[in-house]
Amino acid sequence: MLKQGSILSRLIDRCLTRPRLLGPGRGSPRRAVRRILVFGRIPNPTVDYYLVARLEAAGMPPFELCDIRNFRAAELEAEGSFVLICRYASPALVSWIERHSEVLAGVGLFLDDDIPAVITGEDADLPYRLFLWYRAVFPLRRLNRQLDCLWLSTPRLAAAIGETGARLLPPAPPAKLWQRPQAADCGDEVVIAYHATGVHVAEHRFLRPIIEKVLAARPQARFEVVAGPGASGIWKGLERCDVRLPTSWNSYLESMTSARVDIFLVPLTPSAVNDCRSPTKRIDVARLDAAGLYSASLSYGFGHDRGEIHLSHDAEEWVRAILALIDNPAERQAVAAATRAEVAAMTALASVGLPEIAKHFQEKCDSGFPSGNA
Repeated sequence: MLKQGSILSRLIDRCLTRPRLLGPGRGSPRRAVRRILVFGRIPNPTVDYYLVARLEAAGMPPFELCDIRNFRAAELEAEGSFVLICRYASPALVSWIERHSEVLAGVGLFLDDDIPAVITGEDADLPYRLFLWYRAVFPLRRLNRQLDCLWLSTPRLAAAIGETGARLLPPAPPAKLWQRPQAADCGDEVVIAYHATGVHVAEHRFLRPIIEKVLAARPQARFEVVAGPGASGIWKGLERCDVRLPTSWNSYLESMTSARVDIFLVPLTPSAVNDCRSPTKRIDVARLDAAGLYSASLSYGFGHDRGEIHLSHDAEEWVRAILALIDNPAERQAVAAATRAEVAAMTALASVGLPEIAKHFQEKCDSGFPSGNA
């Protein structure tokens, strides 16, 4: 395990390539756009939460989602295509881009994490660090020579990346991803949940004693947690605690369509990685129609404005807040409504699409090419 801020982690960090745009004209496609080819590990939440609704907006070119794990170069049309890479690329994709550079409309990259900070941080296991390096960092040595556009999810991430030509692209999920019928009432039982990926071990450790106190104080409460192999052991021996392993993105969405959660926890321990995160967990909270408890942070805010609850990194404060929500169903409903309003505002952002690309597609429409999405 690397100690964040150690000499070794700083040395490794300096060796990790960051995305850099081309010279003059950077930030826009090279030429008129006929279509968009989106590449990544698809399906995944990043594509759904940031890109799909924007790509479906009026005035945008037609688009196609392409999984880099099933790269079929012969089926791709290069001329007039804008290549939009979501987080991850492959050597085969980069080679295809290089071969067709003269006819592509442009190449763009979207990132929603400070990936070098994850690699040099404390939580990720070695296989995941190697995966991030191979899929997200190593391709940049060649991809930077082709990169026209760079979109980043937060101002802090933009500062960490240090590319002045990058554009901000906050989450904008389709309404269908978070709006759903209300789950059935389960009587007096109150379900508390924390769903995390494999890079949130510190958050699991923070929550374990909190949940133990809450369950001891409220026998009607039950806790469910999604935890990878590196964190699931933290929850051993705790009664009324349902531990689930992470599943595929589509399986997770399907399981959440009928799930019942009353209180959803969104802790973030202080770190360089978490400072760059955007508030996408709000979307999961809204989907469950749950009352969210969020860490006071750059991602979610620091006050109790607009009806949400933001907590300092203090275990006793979290215990008190969870118990208060367990005891007050009306307050849970009010807090849940506040998050739904925040996510509705996110969804509204998608209506403008990706203006940098839409402008160039409009130019192509004016030249006689067919229009895209209605």
